[in-house]
Amino acid sequence: MVKIGNIALGDFPLLLAPMEDVSDPPFRAVCKENGADLMYTEFVSSEGLIRDAAKSVQKLDIFEYERPVGIQLFGSDIETMGSCAEIASRVNPDLIDINYGCPVKNVACRGAGAALLQDIPKMVKMTEAVIKSTHLPVTVKTRLGWDENTRNVEDVAERLQDIGIKALSIHGRTRVQMYKGSADWSLIARIKENPRITIPIFGNGDVDTPEKALEYKNRYGVDGIMIGRATIGNPWIFNEIKHYMKTGEKLAPPTMEQRVDVCRRHLEFSIRWKGPVAGVFEMRRHYTNYFKGLEHFKPYRMRLVEAMTFDELNSILQEVSNDYSEMVC
Repeated sequence: MVKIGNIALGDFPLLLAPMEDVSDPPFRAVCKENGADLMYTEFVSSEGLIRDAAKSVQKLDIFEYERPVGIQLFGSDIETMGSCAEIASRVNPDLIDINYGCPVKNVACRGAGAALLQDIPKMVKMTEAVIKSTHLPVTVKTRLGWDENTRNVEDVAERLQDIGIKALSIHGRTRVQMYKGSADWSLIARIKENPRITIPIFGNGDVDTPEKALEYKNRYGVDGIMIGRATIGNPWIFNEIKHYMKTGEKLAPPTMEQRVDVCRRHLEFSIRWKGPVAGVFEMRRHYTNYFKGLEHFKPYRMRLVEAMTFDELNSILQEVSNDYSEMVC
């Protein structure tokens, strides 16, 4: 049984990675319904949260149906991160996660995210500040290092465990790599094999099929897998992986009716969270992902992004289900 503090996650948990503009409550809801064991919010700016910025505060929204769920924070100032951990703890998530892995320029170049991989002593102090500011388990997500010359995640793992983090998720690329090339899990495996390491180690990067999930589980010995981009428009990947690991057989791909049903559920959660106007608007970026690869789909996509009400969208989605009913995706 894999545990983060007192949170039991099963024998081999599958985690939804925190993704900006993707892993909001509606998306987390459909991932939970389709087998995700632990999910994280979009990463929350400590600077925005300390200033009570509406966008940052809204990212603290969590719901009972998605537990266990963690709030992920990022920032460059130690004191501010400690204060924000205290603020985030008040909404009663199951854990607090610190982002030391985001590679994008407007985060890393401000001294946050993956930038902390260039200053491990500061990373340690920041993590200590967060741990001291919350009663909740604290976890960390990071990368192998800043670049090929500073693949220092082994040192990071030991030092952060020593000060009290309860789990570590590692993306198998450096910051300089961004999302290019193949993720290297060999260093993740070395950390898991280190006899000093007793906390759960979760691997992240390039897992996009049930076969690869099982291969990486067996080859690298991680405690669980965190999945990010492969879930977009494909939240059922969690159940597909679990079924394959249990039986050795692949689940049949979702029918068009099933695909439409999950998309509709996503829309319903979006409207429930953001209201009938913003909820419809926020959902528009997801239709292309849910129906990727369908021939002659553009007219439907245009209608979906132009529709203004749930009833209109539901009608169009039913047309999609009927017109593509013979297709298995």
